[in-house]
Amino acid sequence: MKVVVIGCTHAGIAAIKQILKYYPETEITVYERQSSISYLSCATYLRIEGTVRTLSDALYAEPEDFVKQGVDMEMNHDVIRVDKHDHSLLIQDLTTKKMEKATYDKLIVATGSTTAIPTISGIENPKVLLCKTYEQAHDLCEHTINKNKIAVIGGGYVGVELAEGYAKSGHEVWLIQQAAYLLNKYVEPSIAQAVEKELTDHGVHVVTCTQVQAFSDADDGGLMVTTDTNNYHVDMAAISAGIIPQTDLLQEQVDTAKNGAIITDEYMQTSDPDILAAGDAAIVHFNPTSSNTYSPLASHAVRQGMLAGINVFERRLRSIGTQSTTGMQVFGQTVASTGLTVEDAKTALLNVASVMYEGPYRPDFMPDAYPVKVVLIYDKNNRKILGAQLMSKHDVSQSANTISALIQNNGTIDQLAFLDMLFSPNFNNPFDYLNLAGQKAVDQENGYLRT
Repeated sequence: MKVVVIGCTHAGIAAIKQILKYYPETEITVYERQSSISYLSCATYLRIEGTVRTLSDALYAEPEDFVKQGVDMEMNHDVIRVDKHDHSLLIQDLTTKKMEKATYDKLIVATGSTTAIPTISGIENPKVLLCKTYEQAHDLCEHTINKNKIAVIGGGYVGVELAEGYAKSGHEVWLIQQAAYLLNKYVEPSIAQAVEKELTDHGVHVVTCTQVQAFSDADDGGLMVTTDTNNYHVDMAAISAGIIPQTDLLQEQVDTAKNGAIITDEYMQTSDPDILAAGDAAIVHFNPTSSNTYSPLASHAVRQGMLAGINVFERRLRSIGTQSTTGMQVFGQTVASTGLTVEDAKTALLNVASVMYEGPYRPDFMPDAYPVKVVLIYDKNNRKILGAQLMSKHDVSQSANTISALIQNNGTIDQLAFLDMLFSPNFNNPFDYLNLAGQKAVDQENGYLRT
């Protein structure tokens, strides 16, 4: 049996590894349009700020690793067309430009996503750069050397990280966000305001409620960024305005969502029984709302890729869904989130409520008892936890994972209030800050919370 994997993305790599493990006799062919694989794009800002020595340090696999295991790795090859009816592919060798045909028994589509390029006049200007692929990251780093003023367009995770990276490397940075606050898809305004303060305290010019209208060359060779509120004279701009699934190959061949993401079942199988999909090209099942959504995260990609590889011939293992748990650091502050925001819960027509807990992560008599901010979001009808966000100079990332596990298993604020957690003055208080957030939510629901 022959399996073809289109796209050696994080999902594609994970799928290949599982096919080699579960179905070692399988003939595996991989088509990848790039010359490199496995780049972790979060390393871009780490390279800019100097934490990572070279971008290549963030490559965790090489094509040769799979060639040694018998995988046919067709690098610099672009799949032009998929014909599901006769299980065939039309492929172009990007080096020679020659076209060829191939067939498959099972197909795994792991084509990933691409940067959403907004419709802005002058966006094709060479001083306006994208920031997703290894090659784009290389350009961002190389073009930065002799540039002093940088505009970052988009205040999501990537935009905030890029702004921090450039600020740490001595650049003057403008972070321009169309929404009213940063990270608006991930955190509440109170957390966003704290993130904005960290950025501004370190010299980043944060501009919100502002839409970029045009890019144009300045008389001195710089770049003019025209917005609906002001003009900004910079040396270059980086676009981080979101990403979209790269699924043109399968449009009208399998079922897709409105944004083009491929719809799969819990075994990663599409509407065609011989085609599976995983990673940024596919939807995910979002547990807090029991619905399918698009949430392109590397954590999803590797899990879905593994499932696609495991289930390529037999329906062995189901997906357990996701809470879309994420985390980042902003100038030493950890910001982590899981599940729904209040706004998302309202959109889902849930009877939502939230509380905020603030206090030291461990006893005051201990040194560096950094304050922790916890926003806990829950359903008033059944008291189930819907989401949480945390921010602290203390590493609270694993606490987001704890809340994620509770949401996964329909945990309630009452369970969180008394969840068994270790105690040591080195680590926390007798009641962990998550317990205390849960207790505050319980008090709110029982009418004992003082306002």
